[in-house]
Amino acid sequence: MKPDPHPHTLILLVDDEPGLRKVLGIALADLGYEVIKAPDGQAGLRLFQRRLPSIVLTDVKMPGMGGIELLRAIKRIKPETEVIMITGHGDMDLAVRSLKYEATDFITKPISDPALEIALKRAHERIALREQLRQYTENLEKLVAEKTRKLLDAERMAAVGQTVAGISHSIKNIAGGLTGGAFVVEKGFELDDPQYLRQGWRMVRGNVEKIARLSLDLLNFSRSAKICVQCCDPNAPVREVVELMRPRAEEEGIALNIQLDRHLKPIFFDPDAVHLALLNLVTNALDACRPGSGGGLTVSLTTSKPSGWGVEYRVCDTGCGMDDGTREKLFQAFFTTKGNRGTGIGLMMTRNVIEKHGGTITVRSKEGVGSEFIIRLPEQCRLMEKDPVFEMEGEA
Repeated sequence: MKPDPHPHTLILLVDDEPGLRKVLGIALADLGYEVIKAPDGQAGLRLFQRRLPSIVLTDVKMPGMGGIELLRAIKRIKPETEVIMITGHGDMDLAVRSLKYEATDFITKPISDPALEIALKRAHERIALREQLRQYTENLEKLVAEKTRKLLDAERMAAVGQTVAGISHSIKNIAGGLTGGAFVVEKGFELDDPQYLRQGWRMVRGNVEKIARLSLDLLNFSRSAKICVQCCDPNAPVREVVELMRPRAEEEGIALNIQLDRHLKPIFFDPDAVHLALLNLVTNALDACRPGSGGGLTVSLTTSKPSGWGVEYRVCDTGCGMDDGTREKLFQAFFTTKGNRGTGIGLMMTRNVIEKHGGTITVRSKEGVGSEFIIRLPEQCRLMEKDPVFEMEGEA
């Protein structure tokens, strides 16, 4: 009665002795294998390439292609194949050498059934171990992918929660301001007091303006999630921002200076996103220099090309400046130094834009002296593909 077939039932037997092939083929068939045979190395290699068995038994010494040469050829084609070498007593040096080329085992002639079964058992153990390792690796990869997905989902939900909490806090403050303003207006009507009416209206109008700023900042932040990179003049966003903000600066008596590097070469960046980032910094600088803010009345924009970068933007003001504690919190979500006039989104959006370009943003500030924001962008966005115009999808 034949034993149960092995899970890897196809085996290739290569030997130049017809008698050994016949006897060994019968023994292997009795062990449950399907046996394919070849009389020499070349024929064995051709048969192996067609059938790709998991186990090969081959004689070490054969005319033409020897066993070790066949072993090395098989390992190049299918490295996980288990190859058992058949040797004579005088071929022990070749048998040991075959182990160097990752033979599974060797058995000596005349071949005994116990020795054959032990060598085959070892081959199956190696096959089973490799299969277990493959399954373990696949399961581990799936586990890591699942844990990573859950972690990212948790981080996204945490970020969403923080964003919602920040927006809710801002809306709550605005709603409180509107309620207070409405109350003062009602009192003005009730008492027929023009001063109350004016005061209440100022409160309502201020909070309506804050709603508009919050909506605009949220819209700009959502736009910053998608970066559309083009080859552009790095001086262009500075010119546009200065042209846009000069009327306000002149109205408030603030000197708005500009110094461009005319030798800057075009680089790859999103001109609209960088425009928004610079506009936010210049707006903040003008706010810091408003009459009565406690600082000077000068805002300067400069461009240059530092070593290893495509462009450097500097936005400097002689405004009220910041202490160390404020400077450390500056880029946190919904943190603002403007009181009721600020939303705490602008600088968060600015950093988001710059980091998506592979750039950096730093700030220097001193109370009573002023602040300086420094943006550096690479010559070519690090996420760029071969096409010079493309969209980099960010996390909304």
